[in-house]
Amino acid sequence: MHELALADSVVKAALSAADEAGMDRISRIVVKVGELQQIERDLFEFSLTTVVPAQDSRLADVVFDVTDEPVLFRCRPCGASYDRDAANIDSAGDEGEAVHFIPELSHAFARCPSCASPDFDIVAGRGITLRSVEGTGDDEPE
Repeated sequence: MHELALADSVVKAALSAADEAGMDRISRIVVKVGELQQIERDLFEFSLTTVVPAQDSRLADVVFDVTDEPVLFRCRPCGASYDRDAANIDSAGDEGEAVHFIPELSHAFARCPSCASPDFDIVAGRGITLRSVEGTGDDEPE
C-alpha cells in the first residue's frame, strides 16, 4: 500500500511549498500521476485526504485535483515520440508489472515504432508530480 506513503509525501511537499510562498491557507493541490506509476487511483485519492494533518488549519478546505499524465517516449537515434501503445508494452501482463516497479525496464520490452531502437528517454508519465499549490497569504483576501 505505497499509495499512503506517496500521498503523505505529496501533502508534506505541498505544505513546504505553502510555507515558502507565505500561504496561510491552501485551497487546491494539483497532482499529476504518471501512467508508468500504476497506482490504485481511488486509494491514492482517498489517502490524500486521510494524511491531511487535522491540526493544520491551512488544509481545512483543501481540494485535491489529481490528473493522469500519459507516458511519452522519445527515441534517441531518430527523435520520434510515441506512447505506450505504440511501444507495445502490455500494461496488464508481466511487462506492465516489471515496468511499474522499475520504469527503466521498459527498454527491455519497448522498441521505437519508427526505427525499432530500444534506446529512448521517458519524457513524461513517470512518477507523481506536485504541479501546483494554490492558496492565500496573510495579507491576501480569500
